[in-house]
Amino acid sequence: MKKLLLLIILEICLVKLSFAQNQYQKFQVSEDIEIIKINDNAYVHVSYAEVSGWGRVASNGLIYLNNGEAALFDTPMTDSLTKDLMDWISSKLKAKVTLFVPNHWHRDCIGGLAYLNSLRIESYANEITGEIAKSKNLPIPAHGFRDSLALSLGDKKIFCEFLGAAHALDNIVIWLPSEKILFAGCMAKEVGSKNLGNTADADLTAYPETIKKVLNKYRNAEIVIPGHGEFGGIEILKHTLELSSKK
Repeated sequence: MKKLLLLIILEICLVKLSFAQNQYQKFQVSEDIEIIKINDNAYVHVSYAEVSGWGRVASNGLIYLNNGEAALFDTPMTDSLTKDLMDWISSKLKAKVTLFVPNHWHRDCIGGLAYLNSLRIESYANEITGEIAKSKNLPIPAHGFRDSLALSLGDKKIFCEFLGAAHALDNIVIWLPSEKILFAGCMAKEVGSKNLGNTADADLTAYPETIKKVLNKYRNAEIVIPGHGEFGGIEILKHTLELSSKK
């Protein structure tokens, strides 16, 4: 009976979360890219691409705006999709992307980095991300940091932090204090997830400890954005902790 009650409560929460996300304004850039407006300064970009063994996969990234400048967090999986996204930011948001930060080295984070490099956009990443990218002959971010990095977009602050391995050895989180938005990327799983997804490059031993650190440090986050699926609140990190703690 208790299990049935918990399942009912979870279903209600999932319905409410889905309903809440559907209230945000959406823009269709192309068949493979859509944009969700969180507020006047922050937009989630969702791109779709075929991934071997997984089919058509939707991946999340973030656009952060301030006075005509934009910061991009994660690219779509290809240069062509990234170009489409960049063209939309320029034409519809009337903003110029001046900096880029990927969550980690996978294709759903740096798949369009070569295109961004061709535009000479400043890119910043965990040093480990650069090392892995170099070892795999992938495009390399221009600047690396070890534990944390503070960036500025005009008068707004952006904090990038490596709190440990989880989904990948190099995954970071990005905190926008003025918006109370945490872009946690692929280490975080949407509330509807039944498992941790792709763990081919994960550190399953470190995973729960890393999520605990993120949860403890960013408890005041109002919006948490995972790498895939619906964004929500702090419950996303709590759910991910439960998934990663299962043995």
